[in-house]
Amino acid sequence: MTPVLVELGRKVSNWGRWGADDECGTVNFITPEVVRRATACVRRGQVFSLGLVLGADGPQFGQGGRTNPLHIMTSTSNQMTPDPAGLRYADDVIVMPLQCATQWDSLAHVHYGGQLYNGHAAATITTSGAERNGIDKMATGIVTRAVLLDVARLRGVEALAPGEAIGPGDLEAAERAQGVRVERGDVLLVRTGWLRVFTVHGDRVRYMKQMPGLGMACAEWLHAREAAAVATDTNMVEVFPPEDPAVLFPLHAVCIRDMGLTLGEMFDLEALAADCAADGVWECFFTAPPLRVSGGVGSPLNPLAVK
Repeated sequence: MTPVLVELGRKVSNWGRWGADDECGTVNFITPEVVRRATACVRRGQVFSLGLVLGADGPQFGQGGRTNPLHIMTSTSNQMTPDPAGLRYADDVIVMPLQCATQWDSLAHVHYGGQLYNGHAAATITTSGAERNGIDKMATGIVTRAVLLDVARLRGVEALAPGEAIGPGDLEAAERAQGVRVERGDVLLVRTGWLRVFTVHGDRVRYMKQMPGLGMACAEWLHAREAAAVATDTNMVEVFPPEDPAVLFPLHAVCIRDMGLTLGEMFDLEALAADCAADGVWECFFTAPPLRVSGGVGSPLNPLAVK
């Protein structure tokens, strides 16, 4: 890691903030009062799914060993009684990487210097899973207010360009334009429009290999705002190719390992963004519980936004 990145990590570090044994990081900002406040966002009862469909037509093409889900029917009409017209059942199995579609990164997903978030040893990640900071440690899920900042709409484009970095000034310009502000305990949703490269134009390789996203300057901004989590419609959250070609995935390193801030990737924000633009309300009640995969370093999701 570069000295500059290490210094930034120290500046935004939350190690010890919630005790030496903490494994949840900024999700701790979601207090009962924050949840109670979030329920006030439900006005019409309209529900939006922000998750991609888990299926063979997903965005993966084998990069990094990740594949789309393999769904197998183990039974289509299994007879349960001697009566040919009696009760029957169907059953199935799914085999999939935990981070192949809409998902949260756990705080064990990225590390450097031999340490995970909060100083836990990286050696606690074994072939059996992550003993510390696994996704199962976020058992109560992420239930809070979400604020959607539509940077693509702000700039008047279908999608931002690959390699186009979003800075704090862009986030604040979107806040001003939309009349909303990211506050302590919120989940920040950032729409770049890049998901349309896959969902509308059908180019999964282009979608997965390059993208717009948050620049490194956003780390301090997220830390100052005390966001609980951040999610985007890209598969990295951060910009790629990176701002500094010599430093790969710097935002992952600083946010996950130092700040303890989980990242959400490949969120489908299209329908929610269209509704927000129509009614001028850019906040919602948000719930996105991870699967309690023992020692998992990520989890698939079907996040729900309720307005």
